Amino acid sequence: MLYVGVFVICLSVAHTGGTGLLAPRFPRPRGPVLRSHYSYDTKYFTQPVDHFSFTTPDTFDQRYLINRKYFKGNGGPIFFYTGNEGDITMFCENTGFMWDIAPKFKAMVVFAEHRYYGESMPYGKDSYKDPQHLGYLTAEQALADFARLVTHLKSSIPGTANSPVVAFGGSYGGMLAAWFRMKYPSSVLGSLAASAPVWQFEGLTPCGSSYSIITEDFQKGSPGCETHIRKSWDLLTQMGQTAAGREKLSSMFSLCSPLNTTTDVGTMSKWLLNTWFNLAMVNYPYPASFLEPLPAWPVKEVCSLITASSDVLEGIAAGATLYYNYTGQAACLNIEESAVSSLGDLGWSFQFCSEMTMPTCTDGIHDMFPPQPWNMTAYIIQCKSTWKVTPRPYWILQQFGGKNITAASNIIFSNGLLDPWSAGGVMESLSDSLVAITIADGAHHLDLRSSNPADPQSVIEAREQEVQIIREWLQDYYSKL
Repeated sequence: MLYVGVFVICLSVAHTGGTGLLAPRFPRPRGPVLRSHYSYDTKYFTQPVDHFSFTTPDTFDQRYLINRKYFKGNGGPIFFYTGNEGDITMFCENTGFMWDIAPKFKAMVVFAEHRYYGESMPYGKDSYKDPQHLGYLTAEQALADFARLVTHLKSSIPGTANSPVVAFGGSYGGMLAAWFRMKYPSSVLGSLAASAPVWQFEGLTPCGSSYSIITEDFQKGSPGCETHIRKSWDLLTQMGQTAAGREKLSSMFSLCSPLNTTTDVGTMSKWLLNTWFNLAMVNYPYPASFLEPLPAWPVKEVCSLITASSDVLEGIAAGATLYYNYTGQAACLNIEESAVSSLGDLGWSFQFCSEMTMPTCTDGIHDMFPPQPWNMTAYIIQCKSTWKVTPRPYWILQQFGGKNITAASNIIFSNGLLDPWSAGGVMESLSDSLVAITIADGAHHLDLRSSNPADPQSVIEAREQEVQIIREWLQDYYSKL
């Protein structure tokens, strides 16, 4: 199964069977961070494994990062990041917006790690042992962790008893930030949900929308780029039919392991699809290393290489090489590089197979990819086989309201129009306090990244609007104390 999402933190090819279904996975930066640009203390808080039962006594230590440098007490605000599906130090490192504005608000900064990721393992090395140990990996349990942690902070740190909490999150973390405000409005005053595809669920958003956006991104990258990629799939399959063709492909792409079978060629095709999805998500206006070290506007750079070659596959190889080896330090390209190789990947695979049913598909008409329909029956069979669990396709809608969320308040939904996941985001304001902000030149949660001289005007204005809304929330809160 091809996993194409955290929130972080990331698309990868995850093999949970052989149907070839497209399944969402968010961008997740590589981690953990060994040397941070930011200063914080690492703390741990004991959480119950099961918040919703009175018969499970098990507990675990949830990791969180905290900085009190700017906090002056006396009810100053707490900026609280709702952790994604990965090591929290990486999300801390890549969420510079919180650090940029914390001094202005004299805010305490907290990054809370999501259970079953990073160091926050409910059952230690046995956390992924079987569905019985892994079954407490849900968004609902994670939100309850965040709520208990907020209560702990406000009861144990002097000067925080009346501190308003503003939640921040990007990608899956952005979904959690929005849901945190919906489910626990007494714990969090408001939320900034950046690139949060809260509507990328069964029956809410057409399954092919994300891939249509990627195609538009590549069309803008360079004239003919999308056409070359569209042609490449059949050419790749045809060349991969023979041993000589597979040998040529292996050499052309400088692969670490030769393509020995047509199955290997299929894996390579999925790897390329995943590469273009990743590239669209991190199409930032300056050099960045969120997923891979890349130049500014990497889609444009890759497209210039793809269209410069008269040979379609050689152009594709050049584009893939830029993505995976921009620094020139890789001796070869590994098409298994994005495969499930960490607990973070496994964790999201389980979440996708339990409650995060986020259909995606391609048709080759409205997008530049080979047709791949969404098959609910195959998805359920696959998940039962892999994780011994039966997905609940409509559970998230029942839990968090689907598109009927106007009873909620104080949530900013920000989305970049270059971001594939904006397809499942809230793109129009739903009320005066459920505000949608669109960023014309923004890729995946660009607004959560630290300010940069190369930032386009659209993200500068988006951040200014976000700051103003947060300020209004706080002013209203303090006026009622």
